[in-house]
Amino acid sequence: MKKGIHPEYYQAKVTCACGNSWTVGSTKKEISLDICSACHPFFTGKQKIVDTAGRVEKFRRKYGIKDKTTEVIDKKKKTKK
Repeated sequence: MKKGIHPEYYQAKVTCACGNSWTVGSTKKEISLDICSACHPFFTGKQKIVDTAGRVEKFRRKYGIKDKTTEVIDKKKKTKK
């Protein structure tokens, strides 16, 4: 490698808006994020599907996919009988 053409490499501290922090290798000393894997709805499992005009239900009916909540309700009804 040629000397003098590469940027400095640091152990950077990454900080999320939620307060989560960790260290990574980077050319910057500090990195701040708005959202990370600890607070993002996709990774936390708190993601909600936005339904417009029943499209999600129509898709589920078309392909025979049951919602997890309806499966739990169906199981409870079967055990009560």
